[in-house]
Amino acid sequence: MKEPSINVLGGVLEPCSSDPVTGFFRNGCCDTGPMDRGLHTVCATMTAEFLALSKYLGNDLSTPRPEFGFAGLKPGDQWCLCAARFLQAHEEGAAPMVRLDATHQATLDIVPLDILELYARPKA
Repeated sequence: MKEPSINVLGGVLEPCSSDPVTGFFRNGCCDTGPMDRGLHTVCATMTAEFLALSKYLGNDLSTPRPEFGFAGLKPGDQWCLCAARFLQAHEEGAAPMVRLDATHQATLDIVPLDILELYARPKA
């Protein structure tokens, strides 16, 4: 049996979103593995500001792409972001809120915990 993934707080990785279904493996969790070269490990709540920045930087997350089964994201949706893109959004002043319990520990290879904590969303 596979060991559970660990979050940035050292606990078991919680699901990020099943509506829309997120994650590199589309299992609702910000799991990662060798095939995930983008490290889609940060569970973030989308904002209009972040979605605009992402589109400007060449990754349009808000436009529906039915051919890929992607409805497009809107503010309030939770999504597993690439760790490097989250860090870039932080540097640009447009980082979204994150759920630390649903953010994979591999994120810490790119984004320091103190930066993630700046955007920590209170647990629902």
